[in-house]
Amino acid sequence: MISVQEACRRIVQSVRPLGAEVIGLREAAGRVLATDVAARMTHPQATVSAMDGYAVRSCDVARAPVTLVVVAQSAAGHPSDVTVGPGEVVRIFTGAVIPSGADAIVLQEDTQTGPDRTVVVRAPVTIGRHLRPSGLDFKTGEVLLRTGRCLTFRDIALAAAMNVPWLPVVRRPRVAILSTGDEVRLPGEAIGPGDLIGSNGFALRAFVAHHGGEAIDLGVARDDRASLLALVKAARGADVLLTSGGVSVGEHDLVRAALDDAGLALDFWKVAVRPGKPLMHGSLAGVPVIGLPGNPVSALVGAVLFVLPVLNALLGRPLESGAERQRGVLSCDLPANDGREDYLRATWQRAGDGTIHVTPFARQDSALQAILAAADCLIVRPPHAPPAQAGDAIAVVPLS
Repeated sequence: MISVQEACRRIVQSVRPLGAEVIGLREAAGRVLATDVAARMTHPQATVSAMDGYAVRSCDVARAPVTLVVVAQSAAGHPSDVTVGPGEVVRIFTGAVIPSGADAIVLQEDTQTGPDRTVVVRAPVTIGRHLRPSGLDFKTGEVLLRTGRCLTFRDIALAAAMNVPWLPVVRRPRVAILSTGDEVRLPGEAIGPGDLIGSNGFALRAFVAHHGGEAIDLGVARDDRASLLALVKAARGADVLLTSGGVSVGEHDLVRAALDDAGLALDFWKVAVRPGKPLMHGSLAGVPVIGLPGNPVSALVGAVLFVLPVLNALLGRPLESGAERQRGVLSCDLPANDGREDYLRATWQRAGDGTIHVTPFARQDSALQAILAAADCLIVRPPHAPPAQAGDAIAVVPLS
């Protein structure tokens, strides 16, 4: 058996970052930028008002109250072309271009409408008050979005303001997902004695999509080589082939043998990890293959540990992105660990000082999916770790 770290290193080394494609802003949320993006305009383009009120010459209102003449109006998208002279003001609204001659804004609530197009200014203002200068936010050519950034709704808003209608993003990794087992039935199908509901395919598809990939569901292969090989052929053209089940040592665990017949170049089989020891990695016609255990919890913990770093590598993101380890404080005692790296399902609570208090579930059987769904994180126990006591610092992997 090899270590978790060695297994992850070898799997990641088998893939290369994907190429780019150009997409519209409406489709870009959650995608990863392939190149830097610079602003195509200055924002704001001209000096504008930050408030509703009156554009004034600050020298005219140095001694308030004072009565001034309203000579024009300026609104967003409808600027005034007048020049503000001595004793004059322009009615102005938020976002409107400040007219020539004015150098400040008097707030609407600091004025009182007078007769014959006049206004009484009741409070003085200084030069530049309530103005947004041209380029306050950003200027043309300024790089604001960097390569490798996973685009949020805030980034989409910024790109739109930068006058960028299209964005270069990394192509989504195509991940072919193959479940196996004569006993596997889909939700809603008739269930016979000894049958199991196949949850792995659904979970892995959701996992891949959540972390930026495009899942290709190959369905469920029966426990015979012909069925396996027929479905494996559909994985040609994928960036990764992900299988679940059939990689252990039982007589019906035929995935490895069937893939061998198809030309699998095996890299390793078995990792010193719990849950998920029977994990396989290799290459089939240039497509990296990750064989996860069929046990649901083992498969999903394996996805966090090994599939996520591969997706990150393909997308050009940091390998731990989406599952960055954090430090917590153990809430109970734990016994010494054996030679396998252990990942215990646990809940956490954050104290007022920011400390994360972590509590492992008493039952850790790798078939218990309800416990995995209720877990917030995985406690990491290194191989041969000594006993741990309540209050000890502990490493955790968040589950999202």
